[in-house]
Amino acid sequence: MNILWDMQRGACVADIQKQYPEPQPAYTTIATFLKILEQKGFVERRKGNTGKLHFYSPLMTRERYRRLVMDDVKHTFFGGSVKSLVSFFAEEDELTQEDINEILTILQNRGKK
Repeated sequence: MNILWDMQRGACVADIQKQYPEPQPAYTTIATFLKILEQKGFVERRKGNTGKLHFYSPLMTRERYRRLVMDDVKHTFFGGSVKSLVSFFAEEDELTQEDINEILTILQNRGKK
């Protein structure tokens, strides 16, 4: 999805594959993933002017996609609990004091809204 957003136009599987660093995923892996994203309504596919070539474009913004994915992660892995999700990352990731201070500021400001 990030590659599609960054390209700001429709892209075929080969275009997307070229954007990956080495080792690049297989063409078929990218094609399969795009098919899944299309089935879920995240991307649209349209035929190119020649042959079997198809172009894919995102159907939603990064923010909307991020929200949907994180809601799914929250419900699938953390029983819908934001507290459990945040606790997991706080314990598993190496947070600097600066990171912790920024997170606390965000949480404190959230309470003021």
